[in-house]
Amino acid sequence: MQLISRMALTLAFAGSAMAHADSLPLHDAQLMAHPPDKYWDESLSGGPPKDGIPSIDDPDWWTAERGNDFLSPDDRIIGVFLNGEARAYPQRILVWHEIVNDTIGDDAVSVTYCPLTGTALGFLRGANEFGVSGRLVNSNLIMYDRGSDTYWPQILAAGIRGPHSGEGLTQIRVVWTTWDRWQARHPETRVLSDNTGYVRNYRRDPYGSYTPLSGYYVPDSFPIFPVMHRDERYPAKEEIFGFRTSSGAVAVDMDHLSEQGVLTHDDGSASYLILHDAELGTAWVFRGMPDTVPDSDSIHFGPAGPEHPALGDLEPIHGFEAMWFAWYAFYPDTVVLDGES
Repeated sequence: MQLISRMALTLAFAGSAMAHADSLPLHDAQLMAHPPDKYWDESLSGGPPKDGIPSIDDPDWWTAERGNDFLSPDDRIIGVFLNGEARAYPQRILVWHEIVNDTIGDDAVSVTYCPLTGTALGFLRGANEFGVSGRLVNSNLIMYDRGSDTYWPQILAAGIRGPHSGEGLTQIRVVWTTWDRWQARHPETRVLSDNTGYVRNYRRDPYGSYTPLSGYYVPDSFPIFPVMHRDERYPAKEEIFGFRTSSGAVAVDMDHLSEQGVLTHDDGSASYLILHDAELGTAWVFRGMPDTVPDSDSIHFGPAGPEHPALGDLEPIHGFEAMWFAWYAFYPDTVVLDGES
């Protein structure tokens, strides 16, 4: 009887631990052009095996001053401002690891980067961790979570295989920008250090260079792996800013946004306000429309993004930069805001 009780207690504890490990903050997937199984069927090995590209699970940090010794002003970084804290994740480090499992304040997060699609996204992870599966779809990183072993294409942010297939991850805003721009906005930022526990040449990008653009990142070069949909309106690897909701996907031409400062879009079910952040070289999107659309000169950009009384009742929508070929491969029905379409 005592043995049975101990076994029951052990099984109950194991079940509780498993449930805790699988406690991902989930919601309905925002937008999928195909059923989940279709993406899995189209996926293929990128070369390295599961966890062959190791995630960083115990990140170490530098001050901004120490970061200046490692980073050049125009080096690309992935910036996060959350719970009053600013952090910079150098692209030169993420290109070797693709995922950082981090904790910022009370939030456990995963900051992710796919060099093949030029996409940086962040997600809440609960008590879970994400790893690199070794598989790709539309050239995009497929992550897996270590609690349920569900597989998640980074851009799609939705499960395509496993217990959470068809469900969506909860996204946080990250900023794809340069070190000098991020540091000007966040002088107190911490910087992910190269003390990762792995031996890598963090001063060399195996794919090429962003400063200047060379190798894989040259805009008119073609992706290495097959994609589900193609479109030639832009060079394959030109950066656009994209956002998606349950009703559709929108690609923003950044040159057009830079010229206009403020754009609006109505998809028939909701209106959107898109603001250019010249200091960081990115965009901010809100669902809803104020009575008076603010002039770009009247918008102030603080640590958490744009500030203006007209934005108070609007809902922030997460967006991110992506290579055009990758955005279109996932969202072939995308609307393009370029001033001409």
